[in-house]
Amino acid sequence: MPAPLDRVETPLTLPADADVVVIGAGIVGVSAAYWLARAGQRVVLVEKGLIGAEQSSRNWGWCRQQNRDARELPLATVSLALWEDIAADTGLDTGFRRCGLLYLSDDPAEIDTWARWGTFARGEGVDTRMLSRAETATRAAATGRSWLGGVWSPGDGTADPSRAAPAIAKGVMQHGGHVVQNCAARGLELSGGAVSGVVTEKGTIRTRQVVMAGGAWASSFLHRVGVDMPQSSVRSSILSVGPLPQGAGALPDALHTTAASVTRRSDGGYTLAISGNGRVDPTPGMLRQGLRFLPMFARRWRALSPGGLQGWRSGFDSRSKWRLDAPTPMERVRILDPRPDAATIAKTLAAARKLLPGLAQARVQAEWAGYIDSTPDGVPVIDTESGVPGLTVAAGFSGHGFGIGPGAGHLVADLLLGRTPIAEVAHYRLSRFARASWGKVSDF
Repeated sequence: MPAPLDRVETPLTLPADADVVVIGAGIVGVSAAYWLARAGQRVVLVEKGLIGAEQSSRNWGWCRQQNRDARELPLATVSLALWEDIAADTGLDTGFRRCGLLYLSDDPAEIDTWARWGTFARGEGVDTRMLSRAETATRAAATGRSWLGGVWSPGDGTADPSRAAPAIAKGVMQHGGHVVQNCAARGLELSGGAVSGVVTEKGTIRTRQVVMAGGAWASSFLHRVGVDMPQSSVRSSILSVGPLPQGAGALPDALHTTAASVTRRSDGGYTLAISGNGRVDPTPGMLRQGLRFLPMFARRWRALSPGGLQGWRSGFDSRSKWRLDAPTPMERVRILDPRPDAATIAKTLAAARKLLPGLAQARVQAEWAGYIDSTPDGVPVIDTESGVPGLTVAAGFSGHGFGIGPGAGHLVADLLLGRTPIAEVAHYRLSRFARASWGKVSDF
């Protein structure tokens, strides 16, 4: 079974014009559309497949400040409040709750790294707590063993990947926005070099503002209009198990260790994963931009393995410049749904059951894979200065986008509406890659 996903009923027709068109209905795209619609903008959100059907429904669901790179931490902090704001405004359930996140380790170096991060983060107002051996033993009781140490971040939490993007898309429509699924954006119309419309398979929408929030597809779409967006993707495979039988005992809501990470789902089951583990499927874009990703690969190569040709065949990272009056790669692959790696799934299940023996009683519910798109430094691009007037980029979230989606969308709306930005924007400029691709790689 693929990753679970709530379905949303949306209109079949397009408006003729809009103040803003948002391309891509993952968590970032729906959030940008939501905040724009809430501000009174006439927004059209177009999605080539189904809302949230790609990486936004295939992740762990963590909404964390803990161990965030310093460049993303302010956006992570504000996003926690925005998750609650969206629920209060719409009355819809994204599954968000501040359940706290637990990190455990037997590695002194890893614990020291967490402690150094904690010293910095507490100076930024983050509640992060290093655990003593005794405190660790209490919080880690479900593992049935002792640990050298750990971290507890009580203000952090999780949302439900199967519910979040669909719920926020409903919020877009509550505020008068227009959402259309199974409608691929083929490209842009330009007048005098600036955006004047979005060409879709169902017709053209006249607009002066476009937000590209297409996830793993962003680089190929931008390449077609002459915008260089360095992006590479890794295929990650994870699985879920169903709820535990009655009397099986309580497990942590969200637990991370090097061996495995476990997250309680809204249905009472658990998502199981190994952090950073993935397969590298070559694509045309990856081969073209490989040199720019050497620092990232040098940091993370131990967790990566060679993949196959799934990515190449899917066309999401194509370097071709397709026509606008004929089907495009986005229409040939409505939902990027790669096959999970069987060896990774087996390894993850075994590691999770060893970590939490109570999971031995839970049956496997579903397994799936997704492409995690990354920039060379592991930090997203959120920028109105794309080189094409009227085109804003919000992509390259590098596996960190789900938790900060509400804040990223708010930041996009701030930039387009001329409001004071909800977080610093300098770190997210696309132009940083024109100067150098050898900057600091994200630590987490």
